[in-house]
Amino acid sequence: MTERVVVGGAVLDAGRLLAARRTAPPALAGRWELPGGKVEPGESPRDALVRELREELGVTVEPLQRVPGAWPLANGLTLHVWTARLLGGTPHPLQDHDELRWLLPAQTSDVDWLDQDRPAVEWATRLLVG
Repeated sequence: MTERVVVGGAVLDAGRLLAARRTAPPALAGRWELPGGKVEPGESPRDALVRELREELGVTVEPLQRVPGAWPLANGLTLHVWTARLLGGTPHPLQDHDELRWLLPAQTSDVDWLDQDRPAVEWATRLLVG
């Protein structure tokens, strides 16, 4: 069976990390995540991340490096996270989210992250701190 991958973007800009608050499904609504989505058949994870962040947030990003690790999600999906640099646009919650926040390293624990995103958030926060 082929692994079905969901990509998440640890979007970094001006020393900050972008957090997105989910609106659905009901069990996850109100919690925070690194935005992204499913890799479509024939699509590379990097291309999927660029597409998903354009669709969900209206921004253009450049995927940089894969965050070490992979995290199981529901329905046989696995989360892979990349750091990404904001190239263009101002993020707006267009799909699946109702609020976005830019968090400084000292603020990343101020939101209720989804459990599977926490290791990648910690890794990205260490990267921001240097």
